[in-house]
Amino acid sequence: MTGTGQPTPQAAMVLAAGLGTRMRPLTNDRPKPLVKVAGHALIDRVLDRLADAGVKRAVVNTHYLAGMLTEHLASRTCPKVVISDETEQLLDTGGGIAKALPLLGAAPFYLSNADTIWIEGAAPLLDRLAGSWDPTRMDALLALAPTPESVGYFGYGDFDMDGEGRITRRQEGQVAPFVYTGTGIVAPDLFCSAPHGAFSLNLLFDRAIEHGRLFGLRLEGLWMHVGTPAGVEAAEKAIATSAP
Repeated sequence: MTGTGQPTPQAAMVLAAGLGTRMRPLTNDRPKPLVKVAGHALIDRVLDRLADAGVKRAVVNTHYLAGMLTEHLASRTCPKVVISDETEQLLDTGGGIAKALPLLGAAPFYLSNADTIWIEGAAPLLDRLAGSWDPTRMDALLALAPTPESVGYFGYGDFDMDGEGRITRRQEGQVAPFVYTGTGIVAPDLFCSAPHGAFSLNLLFDRAIEHGRLFGLRLEGLWMHVGTPAGVEAAEKAIATSAP
């Protein structure tokens, strides 16, 4: 159970359908989720985190070299993997989740990019997200990492966050203190009146911001942005340094 008495999410959406162009040449012969960091495929790291959090079913969308990813995941039982096939049309982050909603069920679910990696703090991040989830106030709760401390990230951040955890977009020309890690909890209601076809999840995040229902939770550990081959190298160094 979450801190508000709500059931802990039993399902998760893993976004794995991207083209991985910035990760070339590592993605010339494999989809980005199968790129290895410190000996483990990116998607296996995410699914292992979800399994530790008690997730029973993970919906994974596929597009680029989909057959390789589907074959890799075929024997996975914890969590059980269900494929949402986007080989005919790439639907972007929002459209991909919208298509998969019938597979995810009616309850709030974990959301994670297939390429997100983090080192835990004192308590597991997914457990902290579940404990902070409040459906009476939230349409989505996003794990946020401090912008200057994130490994392999050189952008200007994504969000500001107030004392109650409500988040707003970075103002143009400013550096925001927090960057979205690609992980969170989402309520299916976020997709009410969502567009058809391909669209960015940011459209719905902005809609939630307008209604004061987009919240953040600060990551206590260390987040690694693995978007390029250089990012893989930086992540491997961070993992090696953190090993006991």
